[in-house]
Amino acid sequence: MPLHVPPAPSPALRSVLTALGSPTAVREARTPSLRAAQGPATPELPLPVHVLDGITATGPSATRLAGWRFLIRCGDRAVAAAETRLTPDGWAFSHFFEGPYITSTERALRQAETMPQSYQPRLLSVPGLYMLTLWLHGDIAADATAGHPAPTDLLVPLAPAPPGIAAHRPHQVADLLPVLTHRVTPAPLLGSPA
Repeated sequence: MPLHVPPAPSPALRSVLTALGSPTAVREARTPSLRAAQGPATPELPLPVHVLDGITATGPSATRLAGWRFLIRCGDRAVAAAETRLTPDGWAFSHFFEGPYITSTERALRQAETMPQSYQPRLLSVPGLYMLTLWLHGDIAADATAGHPAPTDLLVPLAPAPPGIAAHRPHQVADLLPVLTHRVTPAPLLGSPA
């Protein structure tokens, strides 16, 4: 089934296009692949980046929108990504980056396109585990900038995933969140009441 990629805010896209057109921004970026790219670089596949700030013993706290991420394509492959963030003046370019999450995101998106159900793709960051997942939201008409994972949504951990969690294996939120909760909830100290 096709993925229903939500449209990014126009100012976010414009800020990325402006940065890509700026020799200074590209030259100063810590992205050798982008600096060495031959041909035009285009931003594609805008994905809202949500952050799951807290997972407690009772489950996840709400997510918050941290920005929009665009894969930067040169020719037939993504060579980098651009991140935008919301400022008091609106959406602004934040930075370019590269690394394993670029190819891992592309792989997870291709994998999701072969699933029988339609999804709205998002990214979900779990800072407490240094983990990034492709969040496949089942409500394709939902506002991509709000909400939190529904129990039947899918989370696909991107590589590199934390030890013991397989990258690129889709998990229902209801199945994966207890594992994440156990991982980030500190164990009680010896001698303290449980």
